[in-house]
Amino acid sequence: MAMDLVVIGLGHVGLPLSRAAVSAGLATAGYDVSGRVVSGLAAGRSHVGGVLDAEVAVMLDAGFRATTDPAVLDGAQTVVICVPTGLTPEGLPDLSAVEGAARVVAARLRPGMLVVLESTSYPGTTEDVLRPLLEHGSGLRAGEDFHLAYSPQRIDPGNETWSIGNTPKIVSGCSALCAKYAVAFYSRFVDHLVLARGTREAEMAKLLENTYRYVNMALVDEMALFCHETGIDVWDVLHCAATKPFGFAPFRPGPGVGGHCIPVDPRYLTARAASQGFAFRTLAAAHEVVGRMPNHVVDRALALLTEVRGRPEGARVLLLGITYKADVADVRETPAHPVAAGLLAAGAEVSYHDPYIAEFTVGGRSVPRAENLQEAMAQADVAILLQEHACYAREALGQARCALLDTRGQAVGSQVTLL
Repeated sequence: MAMDLVVIGLGHVGLPLSRAAVSAGLATAGYDVSGRVVSGLAAGRSHVGGVLDAEVAVMLDAGFRATTDPAVLDGAQTVVICVPTGLTPEGLPDLSAVEGAARVVAARLRPGMLVVLESTSYPGTTEDVLRPLLEHGSGLRAGEDFHLAYSPQRIDPGNETWSIGNTPKIVSGCSALCAKYAVAFYSRFVDHLVLARGTREAEMAKLLENTYRYVNMALVDEMALFCHETGIDVWDVLHCAATKPFGFAPFRPGPGVGGHCIPVDPRYLTARAASQGFAFRTLAAAHEVVGRMPNHVVDRALALLTEVRGRPEGARVLLLGITYKADVADVRETPAHPVAAGLLAAGAEVSYHDPYIAEFTVGGRSVPRAENLQEAMAQADVAILLQEHACYAREALGQARCALLDTRGQAVGSQVTLL
């Protein structure tokens, strides 16, 4: 059976997209190179936060199927590529997954097919990387034989207000006709579409969105560092500033920046700019500041341990919340990793509490998980609030017996030390 849509990459972007398409009545299939992901979905198990097992079951009942067989692309009307775009060990853009997906599509590309890239990347990826691979592998021409478009994903894990359907979606094409086909496709399950002038503009818009957040996070992080040095309450500063009804967007400091997008996307912009002889000095400064925050948390924790125990060696530290975002089961690029690594290197005994994460490994070492929050805090010398999960009640944290380092500005009490 030919599919209306085949989604390549069933991760944090591809699976929610598949869910939205299935809900709109599109005959949808998913292709992924991971046998574990495919078998899990076939059994009705979701591996993505924000997509419930029950929702996967509904998708399966509606005809959705996941497979590792690229033959599923045969006859598909639309193929959307949602594969990861990470970094190499040297910190440079890694487009190997996009290139691999392009080769898979090229081998089964047919006239009239719409191919859309949703993976975040630098301006020029659609035209200069994806297009040549598709054309060379198929012998077809984009804009003439098949349609090629770029539409950046705007998925916010854990957000119960904004979904794929009601979040405005940027759409672009390699030609006016390509853009028209992309608009026709997405309008089937997205309420409001924003047509970009071209694929480079759409790619750049996505990088700007996340770079804006990255730079402003760095600004408030550095503000927190300065306020700590000068004895100013940064949380009160932020509260006061946020009352201005215009000209100010509130951001909050924290132990570091996590997730797949915010720590990664600015690197794509920096690398692309550098390849063209342009230096983003603002980004360089932001990266330096953000990179300091986990070490700052470690230094503050070690100082507290010295006060409480006389030395950090053998002291018990409890990390509260190790995910990169509140109430989301995702530890990609979480600052909890460098924080835990720094404490372990100093000789502290580290454990963690997080209702969303069953296992946590740092440098090949398994970190013990605390099941009972109250008991764990009673046994700890210092607890560090890294993530403001809903289960961490403000009042309970403030009444903790152990010293508490609060990196999120949530607790008040005699034992609480703010970031």
